[in-house]
Amino acid sequence: MKQVILGTAGHIDHGKTTLVKALTGVDTDRLKEEKIRGITIELGFASLELPNGEMIGVVDVPGHEKFVKNMVAGATGVDIVALVVAADEGVMPQTREHLEICELLKVKKGLVILTKIDLVDDPDWLELVKEDVKDFLKGTFLEGAPIIPVSATEGEGLQELLLELQKLVDSVDPRPSVGNFRMFIDRVFTIKGFGTVVTGTSLSGHLQVGDPVMVYPQRLESRVRGLQVHNREVNDVFSGQRTAINLQGLEKSSIERGNVVATPGSLIPTYMVDAYFEYLESNPKPLKNRSKARLHIGTTEIISTVVILGKEELSPGESAYVQFRMDKPTTTMAGDRYILRSYSPIRTIGGGHVLNPLPRKHKGNLGKVVESLRTLDEGTAEDAFLWHLKEVGLKGISKTELSIRTNLPAFMIPAVSGGG
Repeated sequence: MKQVILGTAGHIDHGKTTLVKALTGVDTDRLKEEKIRGITIELGFASLELPNGEMIGVVDVPGHEKFVKNMVAGATGVDIVALVVAADEGVMPQTREHLEICELLKVKKGLVILTKIDLVDDPDWLELVKEDVKDFLKGTFLEGAPIIPVSATEGEGLQELLLELQKLVDSVDPRPSVGNFRMFIDRVFTIKGFGTVVTGTSLSGHLQVGDPVMVYPQRLESRVRGLQVHNREVNDVFSGQRTAINLQGLEKSSIERGNVVATPGSLIPTYMVDAYFEYLESNPKPLKNRSKARLHIGTTEIISTVVILGKEELSPGESAYVQFRMDKPTTTMAGDRYILRSYSPIRTIGGGHVLNPLPRKHKGNLGKVVESLRTLDEGTAEDAFLWHLKEVGLKGISKTELSIRTNLPAFMIPAVSGGG
């Protein structure tokens, strides 16, 4: 069965959490502080049954500007986005920033939910807000997307919304389950009598109860004690599912959001990645070479130095090949999307995709480096395969490392790649 994840996006107090509760019956604000302050701080999760009986996962994200880093973590692995805009306020700052993040992460499908229509008495105002939203979405992946007016408190428009979601889910291509299992961790907690549990959206592969796993970058060995999907115990999970894994023999204190659960030996921690980078046109000033910034890959945030290859600065709207030199290690693979946020003051400034997750530190002729990265960026899978073989030369390369560098399953890599 196809697995689909729906993520919310939008400004604070535009009704995302109230809407999720109206649709699923689950209050995703579970923290005491969230109840006291009346705002979402952490990621929330629920399951939604569609009119045809199909179940999808829902990730509810905070809208406050101080918690955008949590929103980025939640947006990882989302198939469909529900951009929530309050009818009494319209497009606001985090509406814009959340949409930019979804664009940079290459979310391809979604809709707009116009909430709190019960607070708007003037039908002309409602039409004005709709037109404003349509203008705002021009040139984005949500241009022409359905705009569904709803009242979560009154129930108005919810059935129409569910039917539109059903159409979107039907149009999503299923994710392949080939390759090693990999999941970015977005939550860690303990259950009395069971031990440590981690959750996330499985990105690839297949996992069964009893399978060995490894937590990266620490390389902690464990075994799957239990699995849950949609709050139900299961024997196995596949890519694209919201997954809870009960890990055997690991303490909660040894794991954190941003770590990765994967097949043992399938990843290699790194302090550097080469990447393609888009610097948002909305930025107020150029980005200087070797600036400090906050790199978000998967569910982790790492302070990094941005080395712009072949240039001393980037103007708003420009793109370049860069090397991120990170303050702490992470694991990633070719093709992974990322978001970059400024060091201070904190705002989203751009994003892109990983080209080489295990590069060397670049020196000397950076023009040649740029050309080689263009091969990885614009060439075929065969071009990338041959490029990596040429780069390592006579020392050879293991199938595991080549799989990480190219994001190809090991079984698709010919034996000529060397040992391992």
